[in-house]
Amino acid sequence: MDTKTGLDDLDADPNDGRRETITERLDRNWDEILQELRVIQTGTQILTGFLLAAVFQSRFSDLDDYQKIVYASLVTVTILTTVMGLAPVSVHRILFRRHAKATIVGATDRFLQLTMAGVAVTLAGTAMLIFDFVFGRAGGIVAGVGVLLVVILLWVVVPRRLRARVSSSLSDTRPRSAQPGETADGISTSKGRLE
Repeated sequence: MDTKTGLDDLDADPNDGRRETITERLDRNWDEILQELRVIQTGTQILTGFLLAAVFQSRFSDLDDYQKIVYASLVTVTILTTVMGLAPVSVHRILFRRHAKATIVGATDRFLQLTMAGVAVTLAGTAMLIFDFVFGRAGGIVAGVGVLLVVILLWVVVPRRLRARVSSSLSDTRPRSAQPGETADGISTSKGRLE
């Protein structure tokens, strides 16, 4: 009987209550990142399509030079953002079956962060362009800055505060004894409860 324990047999984090190996954790992380990518890619592609179609509208010729520069910049950013959001597919294809899941997950995480930054710039810039066209330069700047501030608040500030709150509550948690009908980590063992 082989009594050796390989690295892949060890719990990735014995304190998180998940009881998963490093490979299982990487698979779960990959699945979660794929879900995030599906959401962001759809939004990015819609924004790209909107911006690409705008040039063919009859009122496009009414844009002044500043608005055309903003428009061209937005098209560039949104195309690069779309490419960034699709890059994980290529990374996965090239590294598939190479035992490089950690590399794939790490690279995809970075691509996803860059994609979100590109979407933030595109959203703020699109608001700026539309409000500039309808209400003038000041209205465009206010709208662009306003959208960017909301994005920063909801995509950066709130998640970081939540992370800090979760981290502090985890550090305050002390191990407790198992109650009848549950394991030491609080999971019910009774057949009547599903958690």
